[in-house]
Amino acid sequence: MPQLLLELFSEEIPARMQAGAARDLERMATERLKAAGLGFDALTTFAGPRRLTLVVDGLPAATPDREEELKGPKASAPEQALEGFLRKTGLTRDQLVERDGVLFAVISQKGRATADLVPAMVDEIVRGFPWPKSMRWGTGALRWVRPLKRIVCLFDGVVVPFDVDGIASGDVTEGHRFLGSGQPFAVRDFADYRRKLEREHVLLDVADRKLRILEGAKAACADRGLTLVDDDGLLDEVAGLAEWPTPILGDMDPAFLDLPPEVVRLSMKVHQKYFAVRDPARDGLAPHFVVVANVEATDGGKALAAGNGRVLSARLNDARFFWDEDRKTGFDAWLKKLEGVTFHARLGTMAQRVDRIAALAREIAPLVGADPDQAERAARLAKADLASGMVGEFPELQGVMGGYYARAEHGDAVADAIRDHYRPQGPSDAVPTAPLTVAVALADKLDTLVGFFAIDEKPTGSKDPFALRRAALGVIRLVLENGVRMRLPGPAVSTFWMLPEATMLPPGTMPAAAIDFISRGEQFQREVYGPIEREMQAFFADRLKVLLRDQGKRHDLVDAVFALGDDDLVRIVRRVEALDAFLATDDGANLLAGHRRASNILKAEAKKGDVPTGMVQTGLPNQPPEETALAFAAAAAQTAVDQALEAEDFAAAMRALSALRAPVDAFFEAVLVNSDVPAERDNRLKLLGQIRAVMGRVADFDRIAG
Repeated sequence: MPQLLLELFSEEIPARMQAGAARDLERMATERLKAAGLGFDALTTFAGPRRLTLVVDGLPAATPDREEELKGPKASAPEQALEGFLRKTGLTRDQLVERDGVLFAVISQKGRATADLVPAMVDEIVRGFPWPKSMRWGTGALRWVRPLKRIVCLFDGVVVPFDVDGIASGDVTEGHRFLGSGQPFAVRDFADYRRKLEREHVLLDVADRKLRILEGAKAACADRGLTLVDDDGLLDEVAGLAEWPTPILGDMDPAFLDLPPEVVRLSMKVHQKYFAVRDPARDGLAPHFVVVANVEATDGGKALAAGNGRVLSARLNDARFFWDEDRKTGFDAWLKKLEGVTFHARLGTMAQRVDRIAALAREIAPLVGADPDQAERAARLAKADLASGMVGEFPELQGVMGGYYARAEHGDAVADAIRDHYRPQGPSDAVPTAPLTVAVALADKLDTLVGFFAIDEKPTGSKDPFALRRAALGVIRLVLENGVRMRLPGPAVSTFWMLPEATMLPPGTMPAAAIDFISRGEQFQREVYGPIEREMQAFFADRLKVLLRDQGKRHDLVDAVFALGDDDLVRIVRRVEALDAFLATDDGANLLAGHRRASNILKAEAKKGDVPTGMVQTGLPNQPPEETALAFAAAAAQTAVDQALEAEDFAAAMRALSALRAPVDAFFEAVLVNSDVPAERDNRLKLLGQIRAVMGRVADFDRIAG
């Protein structure tokens, strides 16, 4: 079947936009082909420094013929109704079909040639393309990320003729800006297009460009006994900068290696797009770098390497200046600067935020096995490097530089806490385990959450401008992976009082009334903090559900445990794991069925009136042995479950419930719950209520799907 080839050739497309552009082109083309009724076998897009390419295989030559039947008015309908239907269909009265007294219009539509549909599709895509930033040039109204130069559009090997703002379609494209022949060339189809581009030193597929970079860089390093420092983010970027990437190993001044390695690597990456290099025989970086050029130099890249080395030296000289000046300045001066830095208009300055984090870290410290004095000191220093020159130049190094600056004066534990207190910053980031670091990291994230919840800046839908979901997930991972036993938001209660006064006022309260209002502690706790605490607990619960579901836990089991109102995350997760294992057994599955039957009976009786409560009686006249056995089993299970829950042995609690499986099954097989004798009926309903209550101590089984 025919193939469609489209290339949009322009000036350089920013590397950061290329992957998104390829996805957008795929989406827009797919939507428009389907809307036109055109199926296809495969649709692929490519993005590079100067071109977006679309190839669609297996397109039909034309859309299929269509026949549509429209129901009209009755044959006896007024003339006006008939005229309206005829106008709608474009037919005459004698072209309508009458069946059972109703008129129908049969409209046949011939298929259209695919080549006739392509021009409008391409025009819509080009004019509506969602570039993050675009520009207008020349005299037309067309906007594109950079000036659009050529359009290649071939269907079944034939040019589809059209133009977009004066840019005519054709079969001619261009190769590499420097390494190519310099002459435009014609292509016949995608295979010919790709082959000729490679001959003109253009790798169309970003995967091929990445492979060429990695293989060339590793080979260049291996020739000198070195190893490349992997950096996937940088690889993605440089693969979008060169159509024919050529890695070159360069040398740098070894004197710069006395700078922190993070500074050297970031200077290379951010400013120069260089890869760092290691020497396997020693620790740290080697005095070399890999630059990815877009040319193949006749001297093997020696001049390019030397020039890039000089530029890198200039960048590292700037970094050395910041490093030296920061060590002269120190923490006291930086902390003073934070008094003039606004964290948020309603949440005060960075200095006020530091006070809250320090107080919170002191309170959390005993819960994680850290020294409170040391936790407070580390928290007070954790944000200081935000005022340093190095972090001003490289914001990515916040925390890292504070750790370096603090190590000599405050020791390794405090320095590590400063360095790692932002972690974990994402689902794949490692979780700190040192108690001091855990205390500061929890304090930092909890203060963020409490503050923004207090000013009603909670996430809504897909919007989360202050990354509160990420902060909550970070708190949860810190708590779970370190086995921290604390309720959330828990210790943040105390630092809530340190928020700016206007933050804590209920809606409509004037700031002048703040002091008086806050002084009424119980009222403040009830009217202001209480609702916020409940909202935050629900938010943590929602985030934990997401985390557990991502780990493969059933959402209904998570809901069943959360329904108990527990706010200890470690205990909640253990309950879910034990419940999951229990329900995977035959005893668990059958007991769940028995619980559902008992629950349904009790719900039905509740609709009729009051369900009897109180002690279950044994030894009644004519009491079936199955009823007596279940009553004793329920009492024994309640004792065993309570003991197991007290010891937080949730597996034992599940084993205690499993002992109910046989007597519950026997009871329902042999006993009629709705007996005609009122005393018997009441006692049996009490027994079912007791079974439901015992099981409800472990989880809300009503929420579990069977």
